[in-house]
Amino acid sequence: MASSAVLFEVSQTGGTAGRKPCWTGTPEIYFAKPIDNSRLVKVEDPRRSREMKQFTAALCFLFLCVMTFAWQHYRAIEYGYKIESIRAQREQLLEMNRALRLEQASLRDPERIDELARKIGLQSPQAGQVLRMEMAGPEVGPVLASMIPMR
Repeated sequence: MASSAVLFEVSQTGGTAGRKPCWTGTPEIYFAKPIDNSRLVKVEDPRRSREMKQFTAALCFLFLCVMTFAWQHYRAIEYGYKIESIRAQREQLLEMNRALRLEQASLRDPERIDELARKIGLQSPQAGQVLRMEMAGPEVGPVLASMIPMR
């Protein structure tokens, strides 16, 4: 036997009388045989191929469903952050609008304007200094400025 290897498996029995040996029976002999499978051709099983295609399609569909769910969830979280950001910006703009309206009201105060006018030397208009312009109708045409002497 030049090309095959022989393996022996033999158990050893102990010398104690009350104890059973761990392996009883005849020794087994294994022969290693070289097998050449290079000439074999694998025949494809159409049923197995169909099952694999169905399994792959099901996995792709499941993956697509999971990714769609994850994308929707991500977009919902992103929109939530955008809404909160815009809401905070709106509150900030409303507060700024309130502050500007208060400032406008304080600047429009007639007493304040009169006090500032007196500080820079302005006086109340005398009788005849105020001239009211009459509203020109649409048929009159453009109105030119003219100088009218004061009395």
